[in-house]
Amino acid sequence: MQTELKEVLTEAAAIISACQNPNDIMNARAQFLGKKSFLSTLYSRMRELPAEERPAFGATINEARAEIENKLAAAEKAIKENAWKSQGPQLDLSLPGIHSERGALHPLTVVRRELESIFLSMGFEIAEGNDIEDEYHNFDALNTPPDHPSRNLADTFYLDNGMLLRTQTSTVQIRTMESHQPPIRIISPGRCYRNDKPDPSHSPVFTQVEALVVDRGISMSDLTDTLQNFATLMFGKGVRTRIRPHFFPFTEPSAEMDISCVVCKGKGCRMCKHSGWLEMGGAGMIDPNVLDIVGIDSELYTGYAFGLGIERIALLKYNIPDMRILFENDIRMLAQFTGASL
Repeated sequence: MQTELKEVLTEAAAIISACQNPNDIMNARAQFLGKKSFLSTLYSRMRELPAEERPAFGATINEARAEIENKLAAAEKAIKENAWKSQGPQLDLSLPGIHSERGALHPLTVVRRELESIFLSMGFEIAEGNDIEDEYHNFDALNTPPDHPSRNLADTFYLDNGMLLRTQTSTVQIRTMESHQPPIRIISPGRCYRNDKPDPSHSPVFTQVEALVVDRGISMSDLTDTLQNFATLMFGKGVRTRIRPHFFPFTEPSAEMDISCVVCKGKGCRMCKHSGWLEMGGAGMIDPNVLDIVGIDSELYTGYAFGLGIERIALLKYNIPDMRILFENDIRMLAQFTGASL
């Protein structure tokens, strides 16, 4: 092995000295220092040597590796210096400066970060999951019956392997409850997918943030307090919330959350269809069947969950009339968010 090592060093010196550009250096580094290089295989072959010879041979390998690394570094430096010299003068002080446009965060990113900051301040943790899910976590574990319309091809994107693009981030809540025992207090922001035709208020790809709280003694009043605190922190102190009876397979009882119109302050306008209220999302107490499915004792624990559309919040917060504007990347709209600091 000593003889082979010397031959490798000789070969490496020749190839490195012949390198003409950074790509040659990269190839040489992979050839002599990569995972499949001769030096790497020598480490595994050391067991063939007597125990008393291994430390010395290991030191020899390390010295050889250091020698190759030094040659590569020197060759790379020389190539860069030659490239710099060949380009001639690099700076003409008589030329006018180049103005750099200031970048900005997309409004959806601004809203998502603000949402996360609000819920973190309220004691929630952030949990994330995969966009591709199985039917069990997207439907079955959420107490969705086999004949529910949301399972149809007209609503859900199914893949050839039997998986699907998640229709809600509630899948993250199920996986969290499967792997953690209460108390649980999380939000799960992320993209969702539904077979919707794009229009001013719908998109086949959208972002949600869903919240989940499971503990002893959780009640509907805890849910309404959380929703009111969120609305106040997101839209201001003058915003009021209300909940209306509804139905969702995941929760019982279920409700829809509304906030007082942020445009007319509840007086009635085109935005709120003169009702004074704006729909925000679904909410409710977690159905005991769901807790039992994931292995949480529904006799000891209760919980609540709710979901909010991040696009919906962005439309209201920035008075954007059409959801499609958020996905068109029109520089005139994005430029308005240059001062965003989140």
